[in-house]
Amino acid sequence: MEPIIAGEPDAQSGPVIKDTDTANFAKDVIEASQQVPVIVDFRAPWCGPCKQLGPVLEKVIQEQKGKARLVKLDIDKNQQIAAQMQVQSIPAVFAFLDGRPVDGFMGALPESEVRQFVEKIVRAAADGKGSPIADALERAKAALESGDAQEAAAFYNQVLQAEPDNVAAAAGVARCLVAMGDGERARLVLDGLDDEAAKDPDVAAARTALDLLEQSEAAGDTGELEAAVAADPNNHQARIDLAAALFGAKDPEGAIKQLIESIRIKRDWNDEAARTQLLKYFEALGHGHPATIEGRRRLSAILFS
Repeated sequence: MEPIIAGEPDAQSGPVIKDTDTANFAKDVIEASQQVPVIVDFRAPWCGPCKQLGPVLEKVIQEQKGKARLVKLDIDKNQQIAAQMQVQSIPAVFAFLDGRPVDGFMGALPESEVRQFVEKIVRAAADGKGSPIADALERAKAALESGDAQEAAAFYNQVLQAEPDNVAAAAGVARCLVAMGDGERARLVLDGLDDEAAKDPDVAAARTALDLLEQSEAAGDTGELEAAVAADPNNHQARIDLAAALFGAKDPEGAIKQLIESIRIKRDWNDEAARTQLLKYFEALGHGHPATIEGRRRLSAILFS
């Protein structure tokens, strides 16, 4: 694997935040993303969550000082583009690099998660699009999200052989170890990182995944917890424990379903404990994981109904 030299993406002239339409989408998004990451906000004037997310996106993009752009598109006036991107609910946000969508999320995320999302895209651009390092990291991420932790770990270790200080790869190895149930070794990897690396969003996500593994190990028997929930649907602690057990049993969809149901029944139980736990699952799984995307859609349907 050849070494690479990371560089700053070239900021194009023109505004970093703008509206677009079907006629200008190729120029404003596809072509522009060849030079600088473009974040596309699919929205509509009637959408309440869109009004919440919009100012947050604008603030975070302004912080990047030209390293990323924000393009806003009204889906009511540009239904063809929305259909091509398979936008099923809004707000929907897609990040474009090199003329293609590389990541995205749905729903009005908190500012901290929006910032993590944008910073990750900017880092991906700075790492060198198409480089061996970037390609290995992308392959590792895809393997991990598909459930193949061993293949993902092999890619991450390739990166660490070439770049021993690569924080994303170290965090990836830790997440692979968590996925394989080896929490002890995962903690050794994370504890070996310096204070600056510990602030990285990938490391934070790995620590969250490790915490969730330990919670799942202490949650109890899945069958007993399912029986407790069936006997009393309002037993929110049993639901949260069941979610932890299911997550540890490699059933994130089932875990998210239990937490969504708890939120639906009584959103504010124990200071919104179910929602807090749900956001940890989203962070551990990653923004692009199918369970995260579907979970955010269902959460938005409850919160903004």
